[in-house]
Amino acid sequence: MARSKAAAPNVGRLSRSQVAEKRGLYKGKKTSTTAPKAEEPTTTEKPIGGKGNGEKRLVSNAKASKYYPAEDVRRPKVSRKSPGKTALRSSITPGTVLILLAGRFSGKRVVFLKQLDSGLLLVTGPFKLNGVPLRRVSQAYVIATSTKVELSGLSIPESVNDAYFAKAKSAKSSKEGEFFGEGKEKKAFPEEKKSEQKSVDAPLLSAIKKVDHLSKYLKATWGLSKGDRFHELKF
Repeated sequence: MARSKAAAPNVGRLSRSQVAEKRGLYKGKKTSTTAPKAEEPTTTEKPIGGKGNGEKRLVSNAKASKYYPAEDVRRPKVSRKSPGKTALRSSITPGTVLILLAGRFSGKRVVFLKQLDSGLLLVTGPFKLNGVPLRRVSQAYVIATSTKVELSGLSIPESVNDAYFAKAKSAKSSKEGEFFGEGKEKKAFPEEKKSEQKSVDAPLLSAIKKVDHLSKYLKATWGLSKGDRFHELKF
């Protein structure tokens, strides 16, 4: 064997792969070039006899397999249904005071404004009273009360829609930077959203001030106490 001393008669110290690595022939330039493959036609024209035939026919060169899988391949069914708008509970109407049951503001009372295209509810605290800004809430996580706020004179800007609540994509930081607390600076709240919040809350606050104790009611949080029977409570 080339470049390999014999460890025993007819037995080299190095294996075939080790000898090939030492010789290093793979490092040299390859002079041979492969000829480009000619594109084979997918069909072949064959003559056909008979008066009633068209004399020629195109036959596919790719033969179909005579075997087929014993088990059917599962395919998702195409649904013809188009999702409609979520039906709103009869107890939830514009101006109804709702109690939030989940999320960051759990237990807070908010005012329902309108239903968005996604089916979620648009609510507000107002922010000046209880710190709840404009938010989207699912009606499955609210309790509708019998208290209502007059919404006459309230106009909700068209910009306050589902896209209004979309989060802006932040730049990715490295793992090392996250460990040392880089990229955790608080972003300033957009001035446009501040002005929209004030424009929505201004007529609400004036309507709430006209009703006695309504502002205190909205400021107070709700929760169950020991001995409360939820099925007997009236909201």
